[in-house]
Amino acid sequence: MRYTRSSALFEAAKKVIPGGVNSPVRAFKSVGGTPVFIEKAKGAYLYDEDGNRLIDYISSWGPMIIGHAKDEVIDAISIQAKKGTSYGIPTALETEIATLVVDCVPNIDKVRFVNSGTEACMSAVRLARGITKREKIIKFAGCYHGHSDAFLIQAGSGAITFGSPNSPGVTQGTAKDTLLANYNDLESVEEIFKQHDQHIAAIIVEPVAGNMGCIAPQPGFLEGLRTLCDSYGSILIFDEVMTGFRLAMGGAQERLGIKADIVTFGKVIGGGLPVGAFAARNEIMQQLAPDGPVYQAGTLSGNPLAMRAGLTTLTILKNDLSLFSRLDKKTETLHNGMERVLQQKGIPYQINRFGSMISLHFTDHPVTDFKSAALGNNSEFKNYFHGMLDRGVYLPPSAFESYFLNDALSEEDIAFTIHAFEDYMKSI
Repeated sequence: MRYTRSSALFEAAKKVIPGGVNSPVRAFKSVGGTPVFIEKAKGAYLYDEDGNRLIDYISSWGPMIIGHAKDEVIDAISIQAKKGTSYGIPTALETEIATLVVDCVPNIDKVRFVNSGTEACMSAVRLARGITKREKIIKFAGCYHGHSDAFLIQAGSGAITFGSPNSPGVTQGTAKDTLLANYNDLESVEEIFKQHDQHIAAIIVEPVAGNMGCIAPQPGFLEGLRTLCDSYGSILIFDEVMTGFRLAMGGAQERLGIKADIVTFGKVIGGGLPVGAFAARNEIMQQLAPDGPVYQAGTLSGNPLAMRAGLTTLTILKNDLSLFSRLDKKTETLHNGMERVLQQKGIPYQINRFGSMISLHFTDHPVTDFKSAALGNNSEFKNYFHGMLDRGVYLPPSAFESYFLNDALSEEDIAFTIHAFEDYMKSI
């Protein structure tokens, strides 16, 4: 495929936008080459500025679970836009979508809407600290909770040491309050609690990780986190920005049967428009301003366009719960097809899958955490990414990202993808 116009657009963008992109992964730094610029999308397909049609396996990094430009969603947004795009004043629409969310998600009574997943996770941690009167949090290496300072922390020299900033601009003072554990390693969490005892306000975790590839929790891991939080009086936060309303209508809490204290949302909950949310039981949410002392605010929070898109999307999902099993089946079909090709080729690989999330890792070792994900052959992944792109399939441009399938993908699209993968493998 030719990307002449995308190349020109990228050069123009770099003159006025840092790196030519508004989010780093879009720059193709991990895979090399020139980013593809998209003109439009519909259903399961992206259409780029050079006229190429691509089968989409990122679904805008998750939110487009029912496919791009769904007629019902677009119509609802259009009608809402004619009424005004922002008020900064309460609307009945906010109550309507909040009621739907509370009805669908286990273990929550109230929800506060914000503008991004980053804002949701940042606010959830502040709320946990305000309730517990403690300052430290535990996060897991490889889990991404947005770009708030408290989350941009890398591991120190040992599993129980303080972390250190992995971005300039994050202070050492902030870093000392974020403690790093290893995903799927309950012992590393237990050691942190032993070291810091009554100082830990919360654990924040992706119940199914999506930022080191798709990594599912091993049996007993999340249950162990729940037990530790109960024992030490800490708050368990599930970052369901990716998994909420994707793994099930009630998200990972429903799918895995584990109760979190605070849950954060994004992506699907906004139907493709910028949105985030955090939710919990009454006794936690009543600590939030204006009812309580923990402050959080936002001019565009509860934006009517985002609320309408989210409400329409969630209503479609609620009225067709079989969508989740359809997506699981499509993901399984893709998994089986890729595995057949890989076994014939005889190269090292691991395929991780949970629900409609999946990732391919070129390694002999099981991928269960960030360290094992980093063992993958990144050069092979780069070739794989561009080989699939040349054959009309758009994958995440990083070996450390999950694929997200959408319901608009047809059996023919899946078959085409497997055939393209087979053709690529024959070429190497």
